[in-house]
Amino acid sequence: MYQTLISVEELQHNSSSQGWVVVDCRSDLADPSKGYQLYREGHIPHAQFMDLEEDLSSPIDSASGRHPLPGLQKFKEKLGKVGISTRSQVVVYDDCGGAMASRLWWLLRCLGHEAVAVLDGGFPVWKQQAGDISTNVFLPVKEVYQEADVNTILLDDWKNLAMPVISSEKLLRSLVHVQLVDARATPRFNGEVEPIDPIAGHVPGALNRPFADNMTAAGIFKPADQLAQEWSSLVNVDKPVIHMCGSGVTACHNILAMAHAGMVNSVLYAGSWSEWIRDSQRPVSCL
Repeated sequence: MYQTLISVEELQHNSSSQGWVVVDCRSDLADPSKGYQLYREGHIPHAQFMDLEEDLSSPIDSASGRHPLPGLQKFKEKLGKVGISTRSQVVVYDDCGGAMASRLWWLLRCLGHEAVAVLDGGFPVWKQQAGDISTNVFLPVKEVYQEADVNTILLDDWKNLAMPVISSEKLLRSLVHVQLVDARATPRFNGEVEPIDPIAGHVPGALNRPFADNMTAAGIFKPADQLAQEWSSLVNVDKPVIHMCGSGVTACHNILAMAHAGMVNSVLYAGSWSEWIRDSQRPVSCL
């Protein structure tokens, strides 16, 4: 069972195994339609496609960030439509080091689905090492994603699941007492530039760990022991670490990196910066 990362070689060896489902999560924040376009142009054979905007998020409202968590029941239905059941070994990938794929990894881990891993290096490394690309849209027999616990099945929010979340209100109340790590690039965190959201800066007291710092120059994750050392030098890994970014997507990359290093005290601030700034009463800092 693969729970954090899987290599191209490991996927090649197992991809024809019964119960394995590969999901393409490529996306472009500047062009929401580009991910599916790239999928149609070429993808890992038999891979399904799940869209960040349509499948891994819910519609934006007046109080939310840019990528609110999807409705739980609808998300489970969409998992079934791409052939994922509770018995599946799921492999997710993108073309940006796992920045988008880690969102689906986190959502599945929230449901208690342990057999899910991000393809290390994603589509670029697959093309380089495997080279086998398909343009066929593979339609599996639909599955039903249903947990054994009927109470969990009926729950339609993301509270009290396997991977905890925190709301803007609770974060504001506990701001001086928490470890908060922002995964955005340093110029955005510092407030020097802001290409997406209307207000620049960061949440007061937050630390900056750009998700790209989890990667090597070759576009794969750093070794687990190196990640453990780097994260331990940044935060107290024995206590909860709250992760955020612009909209709750790349923050999951930092959660994945910590999990790969054996650290499990992660909490997602799903609304992240784009939700934080919806309320002018919430404080903002710039460097």
